[in-house]
Amino acid sequence: QVQLVESGGGLVQPGGSLTLSCLASGSNLGFYDMSWYRQAPGKQRELVAGITYGGRENYADSVKGRFTASRDDAKKTLYLQMNNLKPEDTAVYYCNAKLKWPPRDYWGQGTQVTVSS
Repeated sequence: QVQLVESGGGLVQPGGSLTLSCLASGSNLGFYDMSWYRQAPGKQRELVAGITYGGRENYADSVKGRFTASRDDAKKTLYLQMNNLKPEDTAVYYCNAKLKWPPRDYWGQGTQVTVSS
């Protein structure tokens, strides 16, 4: 069992930066693929950034070059560095931990990011 708690959200002006953190408790994260998703009002939840247990990263086209995901398995923490934020980045951001086998899929409760002047 893994519990995920996101933090670091808030209100920021366009062009600003935020760093989100996701602290995991419970199982070791070593074999989990970790991801950040977001959901804006009236829209479906979408993948923002992912980082596999092997360290391979992938990003949504809309955030490439602006967002960077990283993980510190010793601290059981996933990060999302967000730069040059835009109003369209406004959403609730969720942390996800996924294990291929045995299949496991865990979500945090989300943290709100609002980009507005």
